[in-house]
Amino acid sequence: MSTPFNQPRYGYGATTIDRGVVDQALRAYMLRVYNYMASGLALSAIVAVLASQSPAFMQAIFGSGLGIVVMLAPIGLLLVMSFGANKMSAGAVQGLYWAFTATMGLSLSTIFLVYTGQSILRIFFITAGMFAAMSLYGYTTKRDLTGMGSFLFMGVIGLVIASVVNMFLHSTGLQFAISAITVLVFTGLTAFDTQRIKSEFYEGDPAEIQTKQAVFGATSLYVNFLNIFMALLQLFGQRNN
Repeated sequence: MSTPFNQPRYGYGATTIDRGVVDQALRAYMLRVYNYMASGLALSAIVAVLASQSPAFMQAIFGSGLGIVVMLAPIGLLLVMSFGANKMSAGAVQGLYWAFTATMGLSLSTIFLVYTGQSILRIFFITAGMFAAMSLYGYTTKRDLTGMGSFLFMGVIGLVIASVVNMFLHSTGLQFAISAITVLVFTGLTAFDTQRIKSEFYEGDPAEIQTKQAVFGATSLYVNFLNIFMALLQLFGQRNN
């Protein structure tokens, strides 16, 4: 997810600010992005676990038309964030982010009905390791990943089309291929988005703008992490008997 703010930036381009000050500000900013992302994942996990512990609640939600609403709600919230960010306050953007991650947690609660808790935890830590490695690469590499980002975006479109087609075909082989490619695409996007988030930082931005950008950066990384996690779970998760 790219930021809705279009002004050219890169904190290192400032000539009137000491380089060390900019570096320190950038590290603080990136830490803020990662904290938002980690907090969002934690909120999603808490909501998913709590919801899955109540069979009556799960039946009331996913045994009715409310299940579709729950599944579509995160997409709606993302659209509101993307198209309304410039008009909304930083607090409103933060609120939408927490609502997004909470509803994502609710929609993810069904994985506990399909996979064992031990399997889910194992895949989560594997995903965390992959994500950390690729995000570190994106942060430290001197290589421009812009071209790779365009290619990966095309890959995302291809995955969406293939997923829609497989809704009708119900092909196990195609689903395996979709999951494998999803891991590759969103692992690459993790590096690309990390570099993009870093490059968009500008130390002189008002606090309001920086907060919005941090939330959008965290949302991008959150979505990447979640796609990698779900794809790996489909590939290697141990199902309940």
